[in-house]
Amino acid sequence: MKFEIHNFREAGLDILALVDPQSDTRVEILPAHGALLHAFKVKHHGATLNLLDSYTNEQDLQENIRDSFKNVKLSPFACRIRNATYTWDGQSYQIENTIAPGKALHGFLYDADFTVTAQHADEEKATVTMSYRYEQADAGYPFSYDCEVTYTLYHQLELQVSTTITNRSAATIPVMDGWHPYFSTGTPVDELELTFASNEMVEFDEQLIPTGKLLPYTAFTAGKKLAGVELDNSFMLDFAKAQPMATLLDPVKNIRIEFYPGAHYPVLQIYIPPHRNSIAIENLSGAPDAFNNGLGLVQLAAGENKVFDARIRIVL
Repeated sequence: MKFEIHNFREAGLDILALVDPQSDTRVEILPAHGALLHAFKVKHHGATLNLLDSYTNEQDLQENIRDSFKNVKLSPFACRIRNATYTWDGQSYQIENTIAPGKALHGFLYDADFTVTAQHADEEKATVTMSYRYEQADAGYPFSYDCEVTYTLYHQLELQVSTTITNRSAATIPVMDGWHPYFSTGTPVDELELTFASNEMVEFDEQLIPTGKLLPYTAFTAGKKLAGVELDNSFMLDFAKAQPMATLLDPVKNIRIEFYPGAHYPVLQIYIPPHRNSIAIENLSGAPDAFNNGLGLVQLAAGENKVFDARIRIVL
């Protein structure tokens, strides 16, 4: 049975959906809102279950995207930059697009209007590619680059997310890439179990900025229930271990979400919001404040491109 691609408008949002009719799986994307991953819908016991904590409508998105940054693309940096300042190639820069004075968070593309440049569906997959050209819009990041995002839905409830960053500047630029998806099975987070392959945690200060140290940490290598656990931390993945690098298990509904990041995503960021109804599991190319501490910072030469990719697989 051939995969399908649908375009429709719902709740004030223009949605592009990748559909596997065989399993009735749907991945919904918002190209006009930062190529945002809006929904990952599967059939579970005869009902449709969205495994993402999504915005309910356009008003919800517009009012809350800069508070939660749910499900957005993180580029050209992720998480925080200390005091919204950094030094690159001997010059200091002050980021202007901040959520509060001196508080730079999650880059510039989370609400960018991406253009659909390619789409294709056949018997094996459905795929769509979207692109955005950043043109030195912020004085604190006066570099030009292209961001190309491709979503591909396969059989077996598997989604691949691939980002290609191409430097169009005349000199080497700093880059950090990532995603900010919030997952929910409908079961409270306290009932879920999390496993991930990491032996080191990035030490944070009181402002959640890395100190530059890595601390031994193995609490989740064998799996752990999340009841009472507070997390807003970065962990260095151990790629010597077998994939998946992380697994979120709902033992109540017997749902498992597996994460297969590529080698260019060595950092796993985990965040549990106060409402504890969903959990952010983020693949990052570097640690927070990478522009200053260099932990995972990508240096992209003029004309060079780099691909960052991850797969998410649902097991029912």
